[in-house]
Amino acid sequence: MSRRDTGWMASVPRALTIAGSDSGAGAGIQADLKAFARSGVYGTSVVTAVTAQNTTGVLAVHQVPVDIVRAQLEAVLGDIGADAVKIGMLGEAETVRCVASCLHDLLDPDVPLVIDPVLAASTGTVLLERDAIGGLIELFARARVLTPNVPEARALLAAAGAAVPSSDSDLARAMLGLGSEAVVLTGGHRDTPGDIYCDANQLIELPGTHHPAGATHGSGCTHSALLAAELAKGQTTLQAAQTAARLTADAIAQGLALGRGTGPVDVLGLAEPAETR
Repeated sequence: MSRRDTGWMASVPRALTIAGSDSGAGAGIQADLKAFARSGVYGTSVVTAVTAQNTTGVLAVHQVPVDIVRAQLEAVLGDIGADAVKIGMLGEAETVRCVASCLHDLLDPDVPLVIDPVLAASTGTVLLERDAIGGLIELFARARVLTPNVPEARALLAAAGAAVPSSDSDLARAMLGLGSEAVVLTGGHRDTPGDIYCDANQLIELPGTHHPAGATHGSGCTHSALLAAELAKGQTTLQAAQTAARLTADAIAQGLALGRGTGPVDVLGLAEPAETR
């Protein structure tokens, strides 16, 4: 007899990731689902693109047709639902429009949305077409929080026709002007380690530590997914940002020595001895 048959049902927070697939499992959907599991939430996924990818870079990209993207969103949100949603790689303007339309039609506006504005891979491969940037920026007005790194923030402000400040603090404030409730400027490209959290009332440095020997592949995806997971569990945006910063730093510090390129972060603690996990 199943638990459902006995009337026993467990309730668990649900987080949905809308992003691309990484065949090397260091970034994208695969990284997000690992981060969700690390945070103790049930993860679901909508695949927007399939990439041939490993630790050395992105070798090929296949965009998932928008009717399949829409079908995935309808399947997940129409049945399982979501307590938080994270958006990563979208790829094309048509996909951006499809996701925006589906979220408008299918998602309660009170459900927090985290947008990691993925413009390019760390190795330089473009992952969002230039004509899709405007549509992505329009979606920021629906976001609880944006999680750009410094190069992404500068590129998005330039695309929006806004001034691009030189200081990181002013950069975070300027990004807030694009419409989201909060911004976390992530620390991977900053001279000062750590993230910057910014909302309408406060700007806070979230201290961090550079880990030169750590593996960083998937760190941005992992960070935004952890943040979304904590929002799904009911944390405030600042609390979620603080938790995500800490867990991402740990994942980088204990990153895995896999492949011939930049190794993936280890958000699940796989490198630890089994008895200490």
